[in-house]
Amino acid sequence: MRRRVVVERKGLVQVSDTGALEKIIDEVLAANGPQVESYRSGKTQVFGFLVGAAMKATKGKGNPKLVNELLRKKLEALQG
Repeated sequence: MRRRVVVERKGLVQVSDTGALEKIIDEVLAANGPQVESYRSGKTQVFGFLVGAAMKATKGKGNPKLVNELLRKKLEALQG
């Protein structure tokens, strides 16, 4: 119980709210149009850059697994 209080007070709580992460990912995709186009044209190594941009936007607090999943889904939707 004590650790949780310290984590919360220091602002170290991981963001796992899907809605909040989707909004951040949408903003990252909108701000990085050239990289999104590169990804869409087959340069999948750009995915790491976009994950990094999303993690930076969450100040490192985003759940990495969830960020990866949501970002991949958004990019796949853009492919179709």
